[in-house]
Amino acid sequence: MSTDSNNALGIFLRDRRSRLDPAVFGFSGRRRTPGLRREEVAQRANISPTWYTWLEQGRGGAPSSDVLNRIASGLMLTEPEREHLFILGLGRPPEVRYRAIEGISPRLQRLIDTLEVSPALVRTAAWDIVAWNRAATVVMTDYGKLAPEDRNVLRLLFCNPNVRNVQHDWETMARFVVGAFRADAARAGATSEIAELVEELSLASPEFKRIWQENEVIAHGEGTKRLRHPVLGDIALEYSGFAIDGRPDLNMVVYNPVDPDVAERIRRLVLEKNGSRF
Repeated sequence: MSTDSNNALGIFLRDRRSRLDPAVFGFSGRRRTPGLRREEVAQRANISPTWYTWLEQGRGGAPSSDVLNRIASGLMLTEPEREHLFILGLGRPPEVRYRAIEGISPRLQRLIDTLEVSPALVRTAAWDIVAWNRAATVVMTDYGKLAPEDRNVLRLLFCNPNVRNVQHDWETMARFVVGAFRADAARAGATSEIAELVEELSLASPEFKRIWQENEVIAHGEGTKRLRHPVLGDIALEYSGFAIDGRPDLNMVVYNPVDPDVAERIRRLVLEKNGSRF
């Protein structure tokens, strides 16, 4: 049997079950110590009480991913706690689980709103736009006027003539977007979730189907985007992608004007549209 000094997994499990209120889960009876009993955690996790006891005692070898997921559910662990459980039990984080979302936290929205002249977007692994700032609305697309299902980068690029026409080099951009989209979906564990979108776009756009079948995978951390904007003219924007802590299925992209004159024109355009479109 392992001692406490080298049984971090057991210590973590005991600590977490001691924090749970038995009455909340329908367990009763007098107790000498706080929290759930081992057999109660095992019942909630649908595993053998003996096996769970061995885990707390540092016996029986490494648990499987399935067992750890069941224990995480039984102990009502948060996502950071579940990740810590996997690192203690298996020496690695759990596989990514894709979670579709409809929005972001108010704090993150306030952050991107502070970027006055730099368009900023937050997108999912399926490249659905779930948040944007005012600069993005005047430079990229007025996402607020689109139905939620139409706020998808690939739908816009392949099926919206207005978005297509402002691209400086549509073919290159389309190849880049499809390759980066494929990589993002796989990284976030959303391969099955994007199947319907891929089928839809393959039917709607022969160009998408052709590019998708080439199976390119592209990284997209930084680069330059060029647009033929109907008001701002030809502009260049340097962009950087940022991961959002705790949400591997989300990515924030910030576009920064290369030319200070373009930045000033974006500022004026945002102010001009502020009263009527936001």
